Amino acid sequence: MRPRLRTLAGIVMSSMVLSACAGLDPVQPWEKGNLAKPSMTFEGDPLETKYVEHIYASKESSSGGMGVGGGGCGCN
Repeated sequence: MRPRLRTLAGIVMSSMVLSACAGLDPVQPWEKGNLAKPSMTFEGDPLETKYVEHIYASKESSSGGMGVGGGGCGCN
């Protein structure tokens, strides 16, 4: 009885999850203007990003602390 109940519960849950995705529409052309706003970018203001990188590099006491490689301690 248990395996049938688990299988039935799995089928019901899968159908509920998959049916929820069916109602999503693609972005309409008139909605793309909202997505093109500068506030919708991942990094935001480029000047603020440079400022945060500068502060981070100053705190790490190294240049290029945002990239790959060693830190300010001299170890790699």
